[in-house]
Amino acid sequence: MSSTSARGTTHLPRRLVQLYAGLTLYGASSALLVRAELGLEPWGVLHQGLTELTGISIGVVSIIVGAIVLLLWIPLRQRPGLGTVSNVFVVGLAMDGTLALVGDIDGYGLRIPVMVLGIALNGVATGLYIAARFGPGPRDGLMTGLHRVTGRSIRLVRTAIEVAVVVTGFLLGGSLGAGTVLYALAIGPLTQLFLRVFGLPAPATPPVTPATPAGPGPVATPPSGQAILPQ
Repeated sequence: MSSTSARGTTHLPRRLVQLYAGLTLYGASSALLVRAELGLEPWGVLHQGLTELTGISIGVVSIIVGAIVLLLWIPLRQRPGLGTVSNVFVVGLAMDGTLALVGDIDGYGLRIPVMVLGIALNGVATGLYIAARFGPGPRDGLMTGLHRVTGRSIRLVRTAIEVAVVVTGFLLGGSLGAGTVLYALAIGPLTQLFLRVFGLPAPATPPVTPATPAGPGPVATPPSGQAILPQ
């Protein structure tokens, strides 16, 4: 097996588990933020606003938006991976499934802990699926593609996208609140933490055998107690 193939299959079962566990947990955590009713993450605001406009479930809206964003990769010459395509479908299905299981939550005594739990689990989920290394999500790929094409910084491109998404979603009826602010402040540090937790070890690199000198030269003396093996 070539070294390239070996790198591609290293830790493959664990990577697949991380990918789909992370995407499922991402959808579930986003659903918890919906149930908390204290503000959603930026793309969630847009999804909820479109749900209010169309009457389609928020999970299906997420799938449709993800597919549209993925189409925008074509002019940006971005290449999707397994994780990219899976992201479009798994997150939306997990959202609708969780919303079907978790009913409305009454009172701040429950809604605040659910909001905090949703944000924390979203950080765990992001670390899981990014560390699996199966390609970025559609929205992250849009950001990096625009960064490459426009030459603008990642920070500026991401900020512009998320401001546009939040404003559009809010005007359509999406939920802004304390959860939106807390998510914006916490998701970066949480993702960084869980990328370290779930990061996979790099593939072992076989030792490089030094080339045999072409001509006569000094012969290195082996360490004491170590025999010289025949070539």
